[in-house]
Amino acid sequence: MTVTDQAVNITSAVDEFMMKFAMALGVVLLVSLLSLGWRVGIVVAAAVPLTLAVVFIIMLETGRFFDRITLGALILSLGLLVDDAIIAIEVMVVKMEEGMDRIKAAAYAWSHTAAPMLSGTLVTIAGFLPVGFARSTAGEYAGNIFWVVGFALIVSWIVAVVFTPYLGVKMLPDIKPVEGGHHAIYDTPNYRRLRRLITFAVRHKFAISGIVAIAFVLSVVGMGSLKQQFFPTSDRPEVLVEVRLPEGTSIETTTATVEKLEGWLDEQPEAKIVTSYVGQGAPRFFFAMAPELPDPAFAKIVVLTPDAEARDALKHRLRAAVSQGLAPEANVRVTQLVFGPYTPFPVEFRVMGPDPAQLYSISEKALDIMRGVPDVRQANRDWGNRTPVLRFVPDQDRLNLIGLSPAEVGQQLQFLLTGIPVTQVREDIRNVPIVARSAGGERLDPTRLADFSLMSRDGRPIPLDQIGHSEIRLEEPILKRRDRTPVITIRSDINEATQPPEVSKQIMKALQPLIASLPAGYRIELGGSIEEAEKANTALGKVFPAMIAAMLIVIMLQVRSFSTMAMVMLTAPLGLVGVVPMLLTFNQPFGFNAILGMIGLAGILMRNTLILTEQIKENRAAGLDDYHAVIEATVQRTRPVILTALAAVLAFIPLTHSVFWGSMAYTLIGGTAVGTVLILLFLPALYAAWFRIKPTADDVHEEPSGSTDEVEKQTAIAAE
Repeated sequence: MTVTDQAVNITSAVDEFMMKFAMALGVVLLVSLLSLGWRVGIVVAAAVPLTLAVVFIIMLETGRFFDRITLGALILSLGLLVDDAIIAIEVMVVKMEEGMDRIKAAAYAWSHTAAPMLSGTLVTIAGFLPVGFARSTAGEYAGNIFWVVGFALIVSWIVAVVFTPYLGVKMLPDIKPVEGGHHAIYDTPNYRRLRRLITFAVRHKFAISGIVAIAFVLSVVGMGSLKQQFFPTSDRPEVLVEVRLPEGTSIETTTATVEKLEGWLDEQPEAKIVTSYVGQGAPRFFFAMAPELPDPAFAKIVVLTPDAEARDALKHRLRAAVSQGLAPEANVRVTQLVFGPYTPFPVEFRVMGPDPAQLYSISEKALDIMRGVPDVRQANRDWGNRTPVLRFVPDQDRLNLIGLSPAEVGQQLQFLLTGIPVTQVREDIRNVPIVARSAGGERLDPTRLADFSLMSRDGRPIPLDQIGHSEIRLEEPILKRRDRTPVITIRSDINEATQPPEVSKQIMKALQPLIASLPAGYRIELGGSIEEAEKANTALGKVFPAMIAAMLIVIMLQVRSFSTMAMVMLTAPLGLVGVVPMLLTFNQPFGFNAILGMIGLAGILMRNTLILTEQIKENRAAGLDDYHAVIEATVQRTRPVILTALAAVLAFIPLTHSVFWGSMAYTLIGGTAVGTVLILLFLPALYAAWFRIKPTADDVHEEPSGSTDEVEKQTAIAAE
């Protein structure tokens, strides 16, 4: 019988990628068509399938296959890999408008953009180093993002500097030189308005820098208002039902409870397939799931529903039925699959200490406190409730008179009750143990224990009740230890409108009075998804120095200036100015995926900064003074910056509907949109303030109209 069809899930994920790919390609075509013409759009769009084809070959050769992570990495790359092609072809178009023939224009695009684009590409790849080399479960889960994004960006750079100029030579139309040359190209009404705006920003550089600094500080403060998340819940349609009875419950009793639940589920229209596993967990059909160990008192039911909406409806209805008395003898938990490293419960706290009895008492108090938190649901402990246990207590004096030792009594009782292995029989390639024990059901009847007889050393039968007595005690059915210390884990599900870190903070705050009163040697510590997130962040932090070093080396080799390198690095976190408002507006959590978006965003901002600083350097080499070199470089880089930003933003919009990648998409959209404004206005102001650039004496007395003789003179110099 089919339990779950992995082929359907794989097909769905691949179809999602193909849809996003088609939409991203259409966006690139549309942006290029509307701004540069249809032939230019085809040249740029041709870079996308070529890049992906080479990436697929590399993935095949390196043993990386399509899964949710690699497909997501490819979707992430779609928004980034068109940038280089747009920059290269835009430079070609501008140079042809200035009068260059197409071959010289292609050569110019190579010589003036290849190095800064490569530096920006390597900086972006370096940003993903911690993800690729983090030694943690999260790193193992998401590590392929580094490799796939790295492959895609390197290949896209090669395509942009080799294939795109070649295709431009072959396919670009005959672009007639613009009368007036370089100055006329950037002297349209729109460019004049832009030049006035940039000039205003440069002249008021300290005010602009101060405003951006305040906005950045407010964004950092606003991070505290964002919902925290490690990994999101899955969009798969399965409903998972965990059935747990008191420890020691027979498998027959567990089966009867499961049949009762199955009967209810069979009547629900959302339940397509209901599969039960009694005495153990389900097979590992999902990466982020660990099967439970064999246990007669445990069962797991996997219910396949048509879609996510049906899954949620069935999940809430089943919870309501359980709360109203369905299977009251069992603890029934209704959940769904979760992405990321596996944790049994979203909220977990460990109570640790040397004495199990006192530990149990502390866990009772902690459990009561946890149940008092509004967003907590079905709080419980992993030791379970104490269960009655029948103990036989031998009389040592009578044993000495009879001549039996406690060890001999224990061995005979084990033979009578549970059995002892006496030999082994080989069956094919396996050794099968032969266990000897008493026959019949009386061995499982506690009231018949006194009827057993033991044998003395001389072969005489001795009634069991003559050498001791039986007593019933309440004991913990399971004792667990961590680092050799007894530990009880209290855990719970949560209100699904909240996030595990948010609820964990509420519980930890409520537990503080209890923690303060704990005796020496006892402690309460966080577990669950919070602990996994901390492990992931610690693992990422260990690789961060290597990431920073790689970035610094790449930037230094490109700019050859400590001061410029520091300025480029300072622009990396500015994406927060757009990210935080975007996430708050759309109520998106900040988690592992959003961090990935921030890394990609930092690479985009630093790449644009590198290209702009290189353009400023070229303008100064062409004879412009520092003041006009900054302004004209920003004007010249405006069109490719806006085109690449527009293509990226529009390409990421379809991804906002993805459960797994939605927060990353919102991060990139908000950061790229605001980052574009920062590149065009704040960056020239920062550059002017950083290097103490002031207007010339003539410019101080002029209005920043962009049409003065001085501007014409400087732009003419730049053209030469």
